Amino acid sequence: MKGTLNGLLAFISLIITVVSFVVYQRSGDNKMWFIAAIVFLILTLVFGGLFLSGRMNKTEEIHITE
Repeated sequence: MKGTLNGLLAFISLIITVVSFVVYQRSGDNKMWFIAAIVFLILTLVFGGLFLSGRMNKTEEIHITE
C-alpha cells in the first residue's frame, strides 16, 4: 500500500506541475504559478523516487557477474 500511495502522489504531483506551468504561461508574468510548478516538480521527483525504490527486491543480492 505504501508504494502504491507514493506512485499515486507522484502522478498527482505531475498533473499539478503541468497545470501550474500551463497557467503560468498563459498568465503572463505571475511568478507564483512558476514557483508552484517548481515545487510540485520536486515533489514529483521525490515521490517517484520513493515509489521506484520500493519496487526493488531488497532481499535478493545482485552481483555484477550475473
